[in-house]
Amino acid sequence: MTASVPAPKSRTLSARRLVLLAGVAGLGVTVLLGGAGLLPQPTSPALTSIAYAQGVQRPMGFADIVDKVKPAVMSVRVKTAGGAKMMGFEGDLPFPPNSQIERFFRRFGLPEGATPDEPRAPRNRLVTGQGSGFFITADGYAVTNNHVVDKADTVEVTADDGKTYTAKVIGTDPRTDIALIKVDGRSDFPYVHLADKAPRIGDWVLAVGNPFGLGGTVTAGIVSARGRDIGAGPYDDFIQIDAPVNKGNSGGPTFDVDGNVIGVNTAIFSPSGGSVGIAFAIPAPTVKSVVAQLKDNGKVSRGWIGVQIQPVTAEIADNLGLKASEGALVADPQPNGPAAKAGIMAGDVITAVNGNAVKDARDLAKQIGGMAPGGTAKLTVWRKGEEKTFSIALGELPNQREARANAMPDSSGPEGTDVPRLGLTVVPAGQVAGSGSEGVVVTEVDPNGIASDQGVKTGDVILEVGGKKVANPADIRSALKDAQKDGKRTILMRVKSGDATKFVALRLGKA
Repeated sequence: MTASVPAPKSRTLSARRLVLLAGVAGLGVTVLLGGAGLLPQPTSPALTSIAYAQGVQRPMGFADIVDKVKPAVMSVRVKTAGGAKMMGFEGDLPFPPNSQIERFFRRFGLPEGATPDEPRAPRNRLVTGQGSGFFITADGYAVTNNHVVDKADTVEVTADDGKTYTAKVIGTDPRTDIALIKVDGRSDFPYVHLADKAPRIGDWVLAVGNPFGLGGTVTAGIVSARGRDIGAGPYDDFIQIDAPVNKGNSGGPTFDVDGNVIGVNTAIFSPSGGSVGIAFAIPAPTVKSVVAQLKDNGKVSRGWIGVQIQPVTAEIADNLGLKASEGALVADPQPNGPAAKAGIMAGDVITAVNGNAVKDARDLAKQIGGMAPGGTAKLTVWRKGEEKTFSIALGELPNQREARANAMPDSSGPEGTDVPRLGLTVVPAGQVAGSGSEGVVVTEVDPNGIASDQGVKTGDVILEVGGKKVANPADIRSALKDAQKDGKRTILMRVKSGDATKFVALRLGKA
């Protein structure tokens, strides 16, 4: 058979590949011969491969670590009557079906027989859910997720040795999704320790748990990121890992290579419902703090100053004369709350707590929440170009907040007045039932206007523009004119949307 002659381009590519392979082989021989002369120089390519394999150390496995920590990990099984649980919530989901946040914060531990598309069971059916947990003391205290045991009628745990025990819930903290449970009857449970130091990005980690009811499952990966905010709550500070975790891993531990728990697995990002290599774990320091309070008091108490806060964007920083987009902007101090009593006002930017810089709104929530109610905090505040200091007596964060219905204007109500520069039509709030007496209500939004770009929508109530209270369209026009006269590139509007108040920064164009 006559061999075909490859095209010149193919010959060039093949030659390049051979150069690379020859370089690797040459390097292998050089390394082997560069030792103490223990390995003779191979005389053939086959012997070269064998000698290289014998001379290279195999990568370390995780078997020794698994032997050490796996006995402390348990499978958690809960039974709930009167309605199925999905993602730790009773009845209807707290997010719109198939919304971005519902898809993002996809929890594990669905009821048996449920699917992401059909999560609910009939109300008269006993529902069973599964999760994971781990012992932290020899006498049976264990950690899992709040959403695993929330509203459970019974909690059963199966230890790594296959024995099943009944557990009782000592306390839960929905804000961090941590729960402390207790198994009685033994004082010699194998247990693990929570890590004292934070992991580094790139560190190896092991996840152990009960995915899809397959107890005692171990997966490996690395720390992908730290300090993740996934929209779960004000205390988000998740460790992101790429070790495969799935439904049923909730409440299970993530270990470092020393066998210490660096985090508690609680959520995954998954378009499909299965692992795609993005999982989130609650950091060990948070778990330690919460578990200590749950063990002592059965609940978690946090400091509270009574303000609605929001991040400081570049536009907001520019408008307020701040050098950097840092701190927490006070959108609304709660009437008679600790901050309001101390003199904190809407529009203030809290830049430090007890001398510790506040990076952003989430950082402020963490710092205040980490303090004990009844204590005192010194807040450093940026107000109208000046730095001020306030001393605040901390209250206790309420367990629940009253939800107020959104005030939507009646389509048959009074005709509004246009504010073309903002792309809005507004009417005094007093003329719209249920909107209160302050500000102006947005009755129409131009989808191509600058206000629409910043999320202003029909039904919102504009309270202030440029730091001045507004009661009618003329007040808005006046504030815009003053801002342009002062050379401002942006203007702040204080807007009430439903039960939340926020500042919106709008870039000013030409009149």
